[in-house]
Amino acid sequence: MSIAANILIVDDHPAVREGLALLLAQDQHTVCGEASCRSELLSLLGSICPDLALVDLSLGEESGLICIPELLSKKCPTIVYSMHEDAGVAKRALNHGAKGFVSKRETSTVLLEAIQTALNGNLYLSPRIAANLEADGNLIDTPVQPPQLSEREREILILLAKGETNADIASTFNVSTRTVETHYSRIQIKLGLKGMKALRKYALCEFRPI
Repeated sequence: MSIAANILIVDDHPAVREGLALLLAQDQHTVCGEASCRSELLSLLGSICPDLALVDLSLGEESGLICIPELLSKKCPTIVYSMHEDAGVAKRALNHGAKGFVSKRETSTVLLEAIQTALNGNLYLSPRIAANLEADGNLIDTPVQPPQLSEREREILILLAKGETNADIASTFNVSTRTVETHYSRIQIKLGLKGMKALRKYALCEFRPI
C-alpha cells in the first residue's frame, strides 16, 4: 500500500521544484515546503514537520550534504535527488545519513519507488547509483554521528571552502583574525583534526559545492 506523505523539496532550481510538486501530487503526496539553500531550510524546519525530504547536492554555492544532518535532527528521512552519479559522492551522502540516492537521469517511477521505500524505513539506491557503487566495490562506510558544530563554525567552514583568507573571514564577521584562528582551533578539537591542512581538506570535502 502506498503511503501519502508531506514532502520537503530542497533544490535551487524553481522549475525542478515545480516539476517535482506536480509529480508528487500524482502519487498523493503533498509538498509541505520548498527551500533553495540551507538557511531557507532552517527557517522552514521551525514551522513544518515533513515526513521526508528530497535534497539536491548542488545548491548554488553550497553543498546539499550540509542539509542532511539538519534534517536528521528533525527525524526527517532524506533522499538525495541529484545529477551526480559518482560512487564517491553517493557514499558521502549515505555516510551523512541519507536514506536513498536517486539520479535525476532515472525515470519518475524510480523516484516515486524510492520515496515509498524510504517512508517504509528502508534504504533505496536507484539503478545507476547501485551500479556505480557495485563497480566501485559497493563499500559504504559505517555512518557516523555528524559533529555538533555551531552555526558560526559552519559559516566559517563554508567560507574556508570557498578559499577565503583569514582576513576575509574576519572582515565578514567583523572580528579579528585572532578570533577566526580561535574558531579554527575549536573546530579542530571537535572534529579530531590536526592542523590547518586537515581542516581545509575537511571544509573542501564537506562544504564545497559538489
